[in-house]
Amino acid sequence: MGARAAPSRRRQAGRRLRYLPTGSFPFLLLLLLLCIQLGGGQKKKENLLAEKVEQLMEWSSRRSIFRMNGDKFRKFVKAPPRNYSMIVMFTALQPQRQCSVCRQANEEYQILANSWRYSSAFCNKLFFGMVDYDEGTDVFQQLNMNSAPTFMHFPSKGRPKRADTFDLQRIGFAAEQLAKWIADRTDVHIRVFRPPNYSGTIALALLVSLVGGLLYLRRNNLEFIYNKTGWAMVSLCIVFAMTSGQMWNHIRGPPYAHKNPHNGQVSYIHGSSQAQFVAESHIILVLNAAITMGMVLLNEAATSKGDVGKRRIICLVGLGLVVFFFSFLLSIFRSKYHGYPYRTSFFLLK
Repeated sequence: MGARAAPSRRRQAGRRLRYLPTGSFPFLLLLLLLCIQLGGGQKKKENLLAEKVEQLMEWSSRRSIFRMNGDKFRKFVKAPPRNYSMIVMFTALQPQRQCSVCRQANEEYQILANSWRYSSAFCNKLFFGMVDYDEGTDVFQQLNMNSAPTFMHFPSKGRPKRADTFDLQRIGFAAEQLAKWIADRTDVHIRVFRPPNYSGTIALALLVSLVGGLLYLRRNNLEFIYNKTGWAMVSLCIVFAMTSGQMWNHIRGPPYAHKNPHNGQVSYIHGSSQAQFVAESHIILVLNAAITMGMVLLNEAATSKGDVGKRRIICLVGLGLVVFFFSFLLSIFRSKYHGYPYRTSFFLLK
Protein backbone atom coordinates (compact mmCIF):
# COMPACT_ATOMS: atom_id res chain seq x y z
CA MET A 1 0.00 0.00 0.00
CA GLY A 2 2.84 2.35 0.85
CA ALA A 3 4.64 1.53 -2.44
CA ARG A 4 1.59 2.59 -4.48
CA ALA A 5 1.14 5.84 -2.54
CA ALA A 6 4.66 7.08 -3.30
CA PRO A 7 4.21 7.33 -7.15
CA SER A 8 0.87 9.04 -6.53
CA ARG A 9 2.51 11.79 -4.46
CA ARG A 10 5.14 12.29 -7.19
CA ARG A 11 2.44 12.71 -9.85
CA GLN A 12 0.62 15.32 -7.69
CA ALA A 13 3.88 17.30 -7.17
CA GLY A 14 4.52 17.19 -10.91
CA ARG A 15 1.00 18.52 -11.59
CA ARG A 16 1.64 21.45 -9.12
CA LEU A 17 4.91 22.32 -10.88
CA ARG A 18 3.19 22.20 -14.28
CA TYR A 19 0.48 24.59 -13.05
CA LEU A 20 3.06 27.15 -11.65
CA PRO A 21 3.16 30.27 -13.90
CA THR A 22 6.22 30.38 -16.11
CA GLY A 23 6.85 34.12 -15.41
CA SER A 24 7.46 33.47 -11.69
CA PHE A 25 10.93 31.96 -12.21
CA PRO A 26 12.66 35.20 -13.36
CA PHE A 27 11.00 37.09 -10.49
CA LEU A 28 12.17 34.57 -7.91
CA LEU A 29 15.66 34.60 -9.40
CA LEU A 30 15.77 38.41 -9.31
CA LEU A 31 14.56 38.43 -5.71
CA LEU A 32 17.23 35.90 -4.75
CA LEU A 33 19.98 37.97 -6.43
CA LEU A 34 18.73 41.12 -4.71
CA CYS A 35 18.85 39.47 -1.30
CA ILE A 36 22.38 38.24 -1.99
CA GLN A 37 23.47 41.72 -3.11
CA LEU A 38 21.95 43.42 -0.07
CA GLY A 39 23.57 40.93 2.22
CA GLY A 40 26.91 41.44 0.49
CA GLY A 41 26.57 45.25 0.70
CA GLN A 42 25.80 45.08 4.40
CA LYS A 43 28.76 42.79 4.94
CA LYS A 44 30.97 45.20 3.00
CA LYS A 45 29.83 48.14 5.16
CA GLU A 46 30.55 46.18 8.31
CA ASN A 47 34.03 45.28 7.07
CA LEU A 48 34.73 48.91 6.09
CA LEU A 49 33.56 50.17 9.48
CA ALA A 50 35.68 47.59 11.28
CA GLU A 51 38.73 48.67 9.25
CA LYS A 52 38.16 52.35 10.07
CA VAL A 53 37.71 51.70 13.78
CA GLU A 54 40.77 49.46 13.84
CA GLN A 55 42.85 52.15 12.14
CA LEU A 56 41.63 54.83 14.55
CA MET A 57 42.37 52.64 17.55
CA GLU A 58 45.87 52.01 16.23
CA TRP A 59 46.49 55.76 15.84
CA SER A 60 45.07 56.42 19.30
CA SER A 61 47.44 53.87 20.81
CA ARG A 62 50.35 55.90 19.46
CA ARG A 63 49.08 59.45 20.07
CA SER A 64 45.99 60.73 21.81
CA ILE A 65 45.40 63.23 18.98
CA PHE A 66 46.06 62.26 15.37
CA ARG A 67 46.62 64.83 12.65
CA MET A 68 44.53 64.66 9.50
CA ASN A 69 44.81 66.10 6.02
CA GLY A 70 41.91 66.51 3.63
CA ASP A 71 41.78 62.86 2.52
CA LYS A 72 41.88 61.44 6.04
CA PHE A 73 39.26 63.95 7.21
CA ARG A 74 36.85 62.97 4.45
CA LYS A 75 37.44 59.25 4.97
CA PHE A 76 37.28 59.00 8.77
CA VAL A 77 35.10 61.98 9.70
CA LYS A 78 32.72 62.75 6.85
CA ALA A 79 32.25 59.50 4.96
CA PRO A 80 29.91 56.76 6.24
CA PRO A 81 29.72 54.22 7.78
CA ARG A 82 30.60 55.60 11.21
CA ASN A 83 29.46 54.49 14.67
CA TYR A 84 31.85 56.75 16.60
CA SER A 85 32.02 60.44 17.45
CA MET A 86 34.93 62.65 16.45
CA ILE A 87 36.19 65.78 18.20
CA VAL A 88 38.27 67.80 15.75
CA MET A 89 40.35 70.88 16.48
CA PHE A 90 40.88 73.16 13.50
CA THR A 91 44.00 75.18 14.15
CA ALA A 92 47.05 76.93 12.69
CA LEU A 93 50.17 75.89 14.60
CA GLN A 94 52.83 76.74 12.05
CA PRO A 95 55.25 79.45 13.25
CA GLN A 96 54.54 81.70 10.27
CA ARG A 97 50.88 81.93 11.32
CA GLN A 98 51.86 83.51 14.65
CA CYS A 99 48.76 82.16 16.38
CA SER A 100 49.61 82.20 20.08
CA VAL A 101 46.00 81.37 20.95
CA CYS A 102 46.25 78.20 18.85
CA ARG A 103 49.25 77.03 20.86
CA GLN A 104 47.52 77.72 24.16
CA ALA A 105 44.35 75.92 23.03
CA ASN A 106 46.44 73.01 21.76
CA GLU A 107 47.97 72.52 25.21
CA GLU A 108 44.52 72.28 26.80
CA TYR A 109 43.34 69.97 24.00
CA GLN A 110 46.32 67.68 24.62
CA ILE A 111 45.49 67.51 28.34
CA LEU A 112 41.89 66.59 27.53
CA ALA A 113 42.79 63.93 24.96
CA ASN A 114 45.42 62.37 27.24
CA SER A 115 42.90 62.25 30.07
CA TRP A 116 40.54 60.28 27.81
CA ARG A 117 43.21 57.99 26.40
CA TYR A 118 44.51 56.88 29.81
CA SER A 119 41.14 56.71 31.55
CA SER A 120 39.44 53.43 32.46
CA ALA A 121 36.38 54.44 30.38
CA PHE A 122 38.37 54.69 27.13
CA CYS A 123 36.59 52.97 24.22
CA ASN A 124 36.17 53.14 20.44
CA LYS A 125 33.16 55.49 20.57
CA LEU A 126 35.12 58.75 20.78
CA PHE A 127 38.29 59.92 19.06
CA PHE A 128 40.25 63.16 18.97
CA GLY A 129 41.67 64.60 15.76
CA MET A 130 43.30 67.77 14.50
CA VAL A 131 43.35 69.58 11.16
CA ASP A 132 46.04 72.21 10.67
CA TYR A 133 45.34 74.95 8.16
CA ASP A 134 48.60 74.35 6.29
CA GLU A 135 47.87 70.62 6.04
CA GLY A 136 44.14 70.76 5.26
CA THR A 137 43.31 74.06 3.57
CA ASP A 138 40.62 72.32 1.51
CA VAL A 139 38.89 71.21 4.73
CA PHE A 140 38.71 74.82 5.96
CA GLN A 141 37.26 75.86 2.60
CA GLN A 142 34.77 72.98 2.61
CA LEU A 143 33.47 73.98 6.06
CA ASN A 144 33.57 77.74 5.27
CA MET A 145 35.83 78.20 8.27
CA ASN A 146 37.75 81.46 8.53
CA SER A 147 39.08 81.46 12.09
CA ALA A 148 41.23 79.28 14.30
CA PRO A 149 41.25 77.62 16.72
CA THR A 150 37.81 76.01 16.40
CA PHE A 151 36.52 72.85 18.05
CA MET A 152 33.78 70.79 16.37
CA HIS A 153 31.96 67.59 17.26
CA PHE A 154 31.02 65.24 14.43
CA PRO A 155 28.33 62.85 15.73
CA SER A 156 28.13 59.19 14.79
CA LYS A 157 24.82 59.79 13.01
CA GLY A 158 23.64 62.81 11.08
CA ARG A 159 25.29 66.14 10.43
CA PRO A 160 26.78 68.46 13.04
CA LYS A 161 24.35 70.96 14.54
CA ARG A 162 25.00 74.46 15.76
CA ALA A 163 25.68 73.24 19.29
CA ASP A 164 28.35 70.88 17.94
CA THR A 165 30.65 73.89 17.46
CA PHE A 166 32.31 74.86 20.73
CA ASP A 167 31.67 78.48 21.80
CA LEU A 168 35.30 79.38 22.28
CA GLN A 169 34.82 83.14 22.61
CA ARG A 170 32.27 82.89 25.42
CA ILE A 171 33.50 79.86 27.39
CA GLY A 172 37.24 79.78 26.75
CA PHE A 173 39.28 76.69 25.89
CA ALA A 174 40.11 75.20 29.29
CA ALA A 175 40.21 71.40 29.25
CA GLU A 176 37.49 71.23 31.88
CA GLN A 177 35.13 73.34 29.78
CA LEU A 178 35.82 71.20 26.72
CA ALA A 179 35.11 68.04 28.74
CA LYS A 180 31.79 69.48 29.89
CA TRP A 181 30.83 70.34 26.30
CA ILE A 182 31.75 66.82 25.12
CA ALA A 183 29.62 65.31 27.87
CA ASP A 184 26.66 67.39 26.70
CA ARG A 185 27.08 66.31 23.08
CA THR A 186 28.13 62.65 23.45
CA ASP A 187 27.23 61.52 26.99
CA VAL A 188 30.90 60.59 27.40
CA HIS A 189 32.24 61.97 30.68
CA ILE A 190 35.96 62.69 30.79
CA ARG A 191 37.71 63.39 34.06
CA VAL A 192 40.52 65.81 33.34
CA PHE A 193 43.90 64.94 34.84
CA ARG A 194 46.42 67.75 34.63
CA PRO A 195 50.14 67.06 34.85
CA PRO A 196 51.65 68.24 38.14
CA ASN A 197 52.62 71.91 38.07
CA TYR A 198 55.01 72.91 40.83
CA SER A 199 55.45 76.53 39.75
CA GLY A 200 52.78 77.75 42.19
CA THR A 201 54.29 75.77 45.04
CA ILE A 202 57.78 77.08 44.25
CA ALA A 203 56.52 80.67 44.01
CA LEU A 204 54.72 80.33 47.34
CA ALA A 205 57.83 78.86 48.97
CA LEU A 206 59.97 81.72 47.63
CA LEU A 207 57.45 84.27 48.88
CA VAL A 208 57.34 82.73 52.36
CA SER A 209 61.14 82.56 52.42
CA LEU A 210 61.40 86.21 51.37
CA VAL A 211 58.90 87.39 53.98
CA GLY A 212 60.51 85.23 56.64
CA GLY A 213 63.98 86.55 55.78
CA LEU A 214 62.73 90.13 55.85
CA LEU A 215 61.12 89.63 59.24
CA TYR A 216 64.30 88.03 60.57
CA LEU A 217 66.47 90.93 59.39
CA ARG A 218 64.07 93.45 60.87
CA ARG A 219 63.33 91.44 64.01
CA ASN A 220 64.44 94.30 66.25
CA ASN A 221 62.14 96.82 64.52
CA LEU A 222 58.78 95.48 63.36
CA GLU A 223 56.94 98.76 63.26
CA PHE A 224 56.57 98.51 59.48
CA ILE A 225 54.03 95.72 60.02
CA TYR A 226 51.67 98.33 61.44
CA ASN A 227 52.18 100.69 58.49
CA LYS A 228 48.70 101.60 57.22
CA THR A 229 49.97 102.78 53.84
CA GLY A 230 51.63 99.46 53.10
CA TRP A 231 48.55 97.44 53.97
CA ALA A 232 46.41 99.86 51.95
CA MET A 233 48.60 99.26 48.88
CA VAL A 234 48.33 95.49 49.31
CA SER A 235 44.55 95.74 49.64
CA LEU A 236 44.30 97.92 46.53
CA CYS A 237 46.34 95.41 44.50
CA ILE A 238 43.94 92.63 45.50
CA VAL A 239 40.93 94.79 44.69
CA PHE A 240 42.34 95.76 41.27
CA ALA A 241 43.07 92.12 40.44
CA MET A 242 39.56 90.99 41.37
CA THR A 243 37.65 93.86 39.73
CA SER A 244 39.61 93.51 36.48
CA GLY A 245 38.44 89.93 35.95
CA GLN A 246 41.49 87.89 36.92
CA MET A 247 39.35 85.27 38.63
CA TRP A 248 37.19 84.96 35.49
CA ASN A 249 40.37 84.40 33.47
CA HIS A 250 41.50 81.71 35.89
CA ILE A 251 38.16 79.87 35.65
CA ARG A 252 37.41 80.25 31.94
CA GLY A 253 40.91 80.30 30.48
CA PRO A 254 40.29 82.86 27.68
CA PRO A 255 42.95 83.69 25.07
CA TYR A 256 45.29 86.61 25.67
CA ALA A 257 44.13 88.41 22.52
CA HIS A 258 42.52 87.65 19.16
CA LYS A 259 44.21 88.01 15.79
CA ASN A 260 42.01 88.37 12.72
CA PRO A 261 43.19 85.76 10.16
CA HIS A 262 42.14 87.97 7.22
CA ASN A 263 43.86 91.28 7.95
CA GLY A 264 46.16 90.31 10.83
CA GLN A 265 44.64 92.90 13.15
CA VAL A 266 44.99 92.05 16.85
CA SER A 267 42.04 92.77 19.18
CA TYR A 268 42.74 93.24 22.88
CA ILE A 269 39.15 94.12 23.82
CA HIS A 270 36.42 91.52 23.29
CA GLY A 271 33.39 92.87 21.46
CA SER A 272 30.86 91.02 23.59
CA SER A 273 29.74 91.66 27.15
CA GLN A 274 29.77 87.89 27.80
CA ALA A 275 33.52 87.39 27.43
CA GLN A 276 36.89 89.07 27.73
CA PHE A 277 40.54 88.60 26.80
CA VAL A 278 43.40 88.37 29.28
CA ALA A 279 44.89 91.54 27.82
CA GLU A 280 41.57 93.28 28.42
CA SER A 281 41.70 92.51 32.14
CA HIS A 282 45.23 93.95 32.29
CA ILE A 283 44.03 97.15 30.59
CA ILE A 284 41.11 97.47 33.02
CA LEU A 285 43.48 96.94 35.96
CA VAL A 286 45.74 99.81 34.79
CA LEU A 287 42.75 102.10 34.21
CA ASN A 288 41.31 101.42 37.66
CA ALA A 289 44.72 102.04 39.23
CA ALA A 290 45.08 105.35 37.38
CA ILE A 291 41.59 106.49 38.41
CA THR A 292 42.33 105.55 42.04
CA MET A 293 45.58 107.49 41.92
CA GLY A 294 43.69 110.52 40.68
CA MET A 295 41.19 110.23 43.52
CA VAL A 296 44.03 109.93 46.05
CA LEU A 297 45.64 113.10 44.66
CA LEU A 298 42.34 114.98 44.83
CA ASN A 299 41.91 113.92 48.45
CA GLU A 300 45.49 114.92 49.20
CA ALA A 301 44.97 118.35 47.65
CA ALA A 302 41.81 118.90 49.68
CA THR A 303 43.08 117.73 53.08
CA SER A 304 46.73 118.80 53.12
CA LYS A 305 47.85 122.12 54.62
CA GLY A 306 50.83 122.85 52.39
CA ASP A 307 51.46 125.54 49.83
CA VAL A 308 48.35 126.63 47.93
CA GLY A 309 50.07 126.57 44.57
CA LYS A 310 51.36 123.04 45.11
CA ARG A 311 47.91 121.89 46.23
CA ARG A 312 46.39 123.43 43.10
CA ILE A 313 48.83 121.51 40.87
CA ILE A 314 48.10 118.25 42.70
CA CYS A 315 44.38 118.89 42.30
CA LEU A 316 44.69 119.50 38.54
CA VAL A 317 46.83 116.39 38.04
CA GLY A 318 44.38 114.26 40.01
CA LEU A 319 41.40 115.69 38.15
CA GLY A 320 43.11 115.06 34.81
CA LEU A 321 43.83 111.44 35.74
CA VAL A 322 40.23 110.82 36.78
CA VAL A 323 38.66 112.50 33.72
CA PHE A 324 41.01 111.02 31.11
CA PHE A 325 41.15 107.42 32.33
CA PHE A 326 37.51 107.27 33.36
CA SER A 327 36.57 108.42 29.84
CA PHE A 328 38.75 105.67 28.43
CA LEU A 329 37.09 103.14 30.75
CA LEU A 330 33.64 104.36 29.71
CA SER A 331 34.55 104.00 26.02
CA ILE A 332 35.48 100.34 26.61
CA PHE A 333 32.21 99.86 28.44
CA ARG A 334 30.36 101.43 25.50
CA SER A 335 32.06 99.10 22.98
CA LYS A 336 30.98 96.01 24.98
CA TYR A 337 27.47 97.08 26.05
CA HIS A 338 26.00 98.51 22.86
CA GLY A 339 22.44 98.90 24.12
CA TYR A 340 23.24 100.76 27.32
CA PRO A 341 21.20 104.06 27.66
CA TYR A 342 24.14 106.48 28.00
CA ARG A 343 22.05 109.63 27.51
CA THR A 344 19.62 108.60 30.27
CA SER A 345 22.46 107.92 32.70
CA PHE A 346 24.04 111.28 31.79
CA PHE A 347 20.89 113.22 32.61
CA LEU A 348 20.46 111.24 35.83
CA LEU A 349 23.98 112.17 36.85
CA LYS A 350 23.22 115.83 36.12
